[in-house]
Amino acid sequence: MTLEKARELIAMHVSLGSGYNQNAAKLVLGEVMRDHGQAAVDSLIREYDLESQWAIKPGTKFASAFKS
Repeated sequence: MTLEKARELIAMHVSLGSGYNQNAAKLVLGEVMRDHGQAAVDSLIREYDLESQWAIKPGTKFASAFKS
C-alpha cells in the first residue's frame, strides 16, 4: 500500500469516527507497518491525531493480516 493511499483511507475513517472505523484504520496501519515500517506508522498516527481520536499511540506495533 502506498502512503498516499493509506492517508486517504485513514482520513476517511477518521471523518466517520465510529469504532468500526477504528478497526479499519488499524488494518490500514498494519499494511503500512508491513510495507513501510514503524516510522511511517508513527507519522500517520501523529498526522491524524489518532491518539486523541482512538487512543492509538505512536510506537504501537500493528501486524498485517496479509503476508508479503
